[in-house]
Amino acid sequence: MDGVVLHTVRQGRGPAVVVTSGLGGAWFDWDFVVPGLADECEVVRFDRPGLGFSQADREPPTLRREAERIRGLLDTLGVPGPYVLVAHSFAAFHAEAFARLYPGMTAGLVLVDPSVEAAPRPLPARGARLAAWRAIGAGARLTGVSRPLGPALRRLAVLALSRTRRDAADPALMRRAYGSGRFLTAAFTENTTYRDQAADLIELRRGLDLPDVPLRVLAAAGSRETLAARARWLREQRALAALAPRGRCDVLDDAAHLLMLDRPDAVVAAVREVLAEAK
Repeated sequence: MDGVVLHTVRQGRGPAVVVTSGLGGAWFDWDFVVPGLADECEVVRFDRPGLGFSQADREPPTLRREAERIRGLLDTLGVPGPYVLVAHSFAAFHAEAFARLYPGMTAGLVLVDPSVEAAPRPLPARGARLAAWRAIGAGARLTGVSRPLGPALRRLAVLALSRTRRDAADPALMRRAYGSGRFLTAAFTENTTYRDQAADLIELRRGLDLPDVPLRVLAAAGSRETLAARARWLREQRALAALAPRGRCDVLDDAAHLLMLDRPDAVVAAVREVLAEAK
């Protein structure tokens, strides 16, 4: 698409469920979830540019570009809509933007411990930030540092952000994806544009409503450092769910941020509910 090769995995038959990972994630983040859905729907997973097995993109990510990427991917694959979008963390920005930009193509949303920014302010010098992080990523690739560093960061993330500390990824595939050299540049780039995309989403909300479709927000409450932090996070998650007429927030006390690793059954149940309600 637009000169960039995107890695895509399609499984199952039926209504389309489009799954997208959080910052720096890959398609195998959902390997515990997909077996529970593939008998009743078509699950479409893809890696954003530079992540997983997808080719890097010279163009930096923006909120609208990522929403349009989802639309273009599904058009290219010939997957009929409307779609249920399942998004983790940072990718919830993209799923919500898609729903607001393409309401007629959206059947429902399942946001898995989504990122929430109530009043984000973009950081200054976006071009300089992008150039700096790309240079750092290129240096890591050229020196070979990325080969051990990428997989190590993945293992640390699973240990820190999962209650079960079980990775869904096949170890060999994980090492290939995270040690490729593309990963660090893509992850650094996504991270440095995070607040820009969050601010763009707030602006988009001012002009476009969410469609009247079922929305489930799955809030992981099992890893908050203090009771105050937990209460604040749940307020933000419930406020996000309240943006939609049919929104609901489900709290999972036994899951951390990588909720799809800790409670894949809860993700499966939420998708099934949204599919049934969308009919």
